[in-house]
Amino acid sequence: MANNTPAARPVQNDQLPAIDATPKGYTIDVRVFLAIITTAMALAFTAGVMIGPTNPALVNPVLSLLGVPLPVYDTPSVKAISGGSASSTNSNINSPARKTAEGTAASIVGEDDRTSKRAKEVIVTADGQVISGDGVIKQAKRTPTDHVATLGYKIKETHVNIDTPVLEGTGENLPFDRDISYNNATDGSGDGEPLLRDQTNPSGQHLLVDIKNLEAAFLNSESRLADAMQASVKAAGLTMLSYHCHSLHPAGVSCVGVLLESHISFHTWPDEGVITLDLFTTSEKPLLPALPQIEELFGIARVNEETGEKEEVVTLWSHELRGFRTEDARKAHYLDGESDLANWVTSPLEVVYKKQLVSRQTEHQRIDIWDTLEREDTPTYEDGLKLGLKAGDPRWLSYEHASPSRMLFLDGALQSQGDAEKEYHESLVQPAMFAHPAPKNVAIIGGGEGATLREVLKHKSVEKATMIEIDERVIEACKEHLPTMSDCSNIVGSTPSCFDDPRTNLVIADAFKYIVDKDIKDEFDVLVVDGLEPEEHEEYTNSYIIDALVASLTSDGVMSVNIGMAPSILDPRADKGVHPKRELLINNLEANPQIASIHIYEEAHCGFWEPRAFLVACRDSGCRKKWYAETDEVDYQIYERIGGTKSGEVPSLVHFDGATQRSFHTPPRAWETIYCHREPQPFECAYRGLDLDKELFEYFPDDEEGSAFEVRPTKGTEEDGGDGAAVYAKVDVPAGSYVMPTHLAASFEVSDDSMENIRGDPIKEVDGVGRATVIEDFIEFIDDYGHASLQEGSGKNFVEIGGSFLMRTGDDVSEANVRRWIPTHPEGGRPKYSPVYDRHRHSFDVFLVASRDIKAGEEIVKPPALWEE
Repeated sequence: MANNTPAARPVQNDQLPAIDATPKGYTIDVRVFLAIITTAMALAFTAGVMIGPTNPALVNPVLSLLGVPLPVYDTPSVKAISGGSASSTNSNINSPARKTAEGTAASIVGEDDRTSKRAKEVIVTADGQVISGDGVIKQAKRTPTDHVATLGYKIKETHVNIDTPVLEGTGENLPFDRDISYNNATDGSGDGEPLLRDQTNPSGQHLLVDIKNLEAAFLNSESRLADAMQASVKAAGLTMLSYHCHSLHPAGVSCVGVLLESHISFHTWPDEGVITLDLFTTSEKPLLPALPQIEELFGIARVNEETGEKEEVVTLWSHELRGFRTEDARKAHYLDGESDLANWVTSPLEVVYKKQLVSRQTEHQRIDIWDTLEREDTPTYEDGLKLGLKAGDPRWLSYEHASPSRMLFLDGALQSQGDAEKEYHESLVQPAMFAHPAPKNVAIIGGGEGATLREVLKHKSVEKATMIEIDERVIEACKEHLPTMSDCSNIVGSTPSCFDDPRTNLVIADAFKYIVDKDIKDEFDVLVVDGLEPEEHEEYTNSYIIDALVASLTSDGVMSVNIGMAPSILDPRADKGVHPKRELLINNLEANPQIASIHIYEEAHCGFWEPRAFLVACRDSGCRKKWYAETDEVDYQIYERIGGTKSGEVPSLVHFDGATQRSFHTPPRAWETIYCHREPQPFECAYRGLDLDKELFEYFPDDEEGSAFEVRPTKGTEEDGGDGAAVYAKVDVPAGSYVMPTHLAASFEVSDDSMENIRGDPIKEVDGVGRATVIEDFIEFIDDYGHASLQEGSGKNFVEIGGSFLMRTGDDVSEANVRRWIPTHPEGGRPKYSPVYDRHRHSFDVFLVASRDIKAGEEIVKPPALWEE
């Protein structure tokens, strides 16, 4: 055929068609193909082994099998720069540092002594070559990989020596049987030493320490760092089992020590002068006492290259309790995560400056005093004066130029801090002092700092101030470390120390027991309870003790109590929430028949994270008059009763004044909300706001069409007072609707004192001046249309000046069709304590509602004795 293709054979009836099997194109033998692929893989494997760093123990057998010559590692004699046992008693912390340690698989490790081994130390150049005294050892060109045939990234400057620790060792002379099996508490030598580890208690302590501005040579020396680590463990009273250090090239060291109690580890950045250390222990032995030694051992300051002087070492640290303690054990620990000391000082790393001045356990409590600075702190006004700071000076924005805040903690609870203690103590003392007419004999429960005593002694009327403090060592510590709190040097007539003032009567005793045992009656004009929060005092739940405190007051006596953190509107019912003892204290005071009024207020400037709450209880309802005094009245009382200071350069009170007292008149809404959670709900809680389902019916004299009322003239006799006017409804007014609320809200307030002054000299005749008939008429108008506040003892009067004063007062209750918005309390009088009455007292004293459905054209008539309970 033309294409030389063989012709197909004819198809037989019993055979399949013939197929042309002649190959087309190029062909290859599959055996040859497999041989080529196998050879290529072998070559690639060999190249990977020769070029990439691998583990000789894994690769050498393979190379031998393939017939490839094994590589020979050069092991020159390298002289170690540092030597000696890491656990030697002769510390090497300050010895010269090496450059860096060899970190390849070819490291030569020699035995240094029976407990530790050190890698030979060499020099690593910037291009990755290791230089010894006998020549140059080439570094591996690539990083190790997971597979021997995979090429790793090229090494540039840094890699970690992970093959052999540069330095490692074990603890020596362990003085105990290391049996730490479960349910076994390991002790010391059996001579009553404290527990080293208790496997039955799943809890521990965690100390984090960050230090900067350290010497680079120290941070690059395994031997010096290992010595510091072992010395730190010993200083903490812990037990080293073993330790391991790895060098990083070109610089840096990572070490970990395994302790009987858990572990210690750290990492260094020599160029940056930084070390970060982590110490965790399951021992109950406190770690904080070891912190100064840790700072000293690792705090090797570097020298500033420009000034040639050592830089200041900066330390940041944090301490946390870890694990799962029992609830009782957790609460009992002064560093528990819920304690103020932990939250304010020991836990946050943001507190950049922490200095412990006092750490003392007394017979009664633990005393801690700290100086602290937070990263966000800035210089105060006084700091600016001392430093001469001008506007725009960047130092205004730096904590480094701010004075530390000094804090006092008792059993881990924050009592006061130096930069806000005046706000706290003035808010605790002064409202109660000014609620009394002239306090002469004052008692203080607690107040070991002396600041409460200082505030009392500012009053000229005070003749005796009895301070009853259970712990004399608190007074001693505060005199030494918080002297400004008991500084009376600027108080006229006092002494440099408030404790030395002749009016001071210091009693060291349990104050509650002291007052109960002595059965003190009618002695103190003011009693200030400056103790811990009520939740820390079982005495507040004891009605017998509370009754004894009240009985110690005079007939017009006043008691002030710090009642802890202010509540939130989200809090549950008080007796079921986090403050049940505070609620019991209030209940006990409410139940005491000698208490006439109770006032609660808050102050947000006391230095705590939350506003602090205070309570004032009065035996005489007349204290409400002083409690609700206007700003100018309080300011005048401060001038009269306290006066100025000796120097005249600073005011007697830095926070409390008339405006501050005015802010204390009304308790925040959270107190009302929680009060109304009581069961059964108090009666007045139904009147916490105007009923939005009720209509407002207003009187508009200038808008007859829009006005719901009209005033019509009336005829009268001389006996009735002559002609007058009356108010009539123009539309139907449903029962419960608000009648003339705008006019009633405009009623003006006048105090009893103002009324007394108006009724005095102004109405008398004065030579050359006629009678003040206008004032006389004004007094008559107040008498006719004014009424006293329903808040007993408040000394306030409200006078209607709108259309409501034209309403006629009926002779009989059945004739009336309006009433007060809030009816008379079912129990007859208002409660001694009610945030609802305190918050809405003005509204309760003025608003009227329809007592029944009022038809259009019907006269509006008030009931007799409308404003009487």
